[in-house]
Amino acid sequence: MSHDAPLISSMSETKAILQKHGFTFKKSLGQNFLTNPQLLMQMVSAADLTTKEQVLEIGPGIGALTQLLAHSADKVVALEIDQRLLPILADTLAAYHNVKVMNQDVLKTDLAELVRANFDHVEPIKVVANLPYYITTPILFKLLAAPVPFAKIVVMMQKEVAQRLVAEPGHKDYGSLSVAIQTKMTAKIEFKVPKTAFVPQPKVDSAIVSLTPLDTPLIPESQQASFNQFVLVAFKQRRKQMINNFLNYFGKSDQLRADLSRYFEGIGIKPTVRAEALSLVQLKQLYQILLKNNYNFN
Repeated sequence: MSHDAPLISSMSETKAILQKHGFTFKKSLGQNFLTNPQLLMQMVSAADLTTKEQVLEIGPGIGALTQLLAHSADKVVALEIDQRLLPILADTLAAYHNVKVMNQDVLKTDLAELVRANFDHVEPIKVVANLPYYITTPILFKLLAAPVPFAKIVVMMQKEVAQRLVAEPGHKDYGSLSVAIQTKMTAKIEFKVPKTAFVPQPKVDSAIVSLTPLDTPLIPESQQASFNQFVLVAFKQRRKQMINNFLNYFGKSDQLRADLSRYFEGIGIKPTVRAEALSLVQLKQLYQILLKNNYNFN
């Protein structure tokens, strides 16, 4: 493994690699390569890697982040959907024997099986990735739902999505994504990344977010899918009173409105409230009382 190799993420090296292989960007795959070694080093630093830890990377591109991960971790498994990048990665990462590149779509991958087949179970696995903007949310949900105990997730995404992940109740960015993440993880924006740091330059700025599992998730694993559906219903039309979203979901009736109002008031919530005003604990309480009264969100 060579620490002396030129940094793939430098602008000159990136351009030389793209030119050498005649690579053209596919807009449909949301390809934007980061050409700022310092920012990538900060990203790796945010992952708190040790030389015993193993990393899953999603969308390695030409290997800029992969190279730095290979220096810091015991093993890196990188999933790349674009077949055209495989020969480039074989070239740029030839010196790194602790890297395995697989031509796979993360959204169609059985992550538990991937981990069983490619990782050593003894040491923790972390996810470090520069996520394509157009599928950031589906990838996050996939990682959260996977029966794999990821020790930490550090990902780059569109700044607006990052703000939704860390938003607090009452904030305009607080919504179903905020709740889904925060019931399982502590979310933190590590730093912002300007759009000028990429080739080609995207229209928006980015941010690096770290997600660390809570010691005890707010919702038991067995109820997670049902709770996520409850949250989607609660936040369905943000400008509406939340009670109306439930009435639309279960079927409108005066009796149901009266029952829901009673449940809301029973846990100190006004029936006129909007979902964005409720804390995670209040949402959990409401979910549990509805479940107890045979309202199913399956």
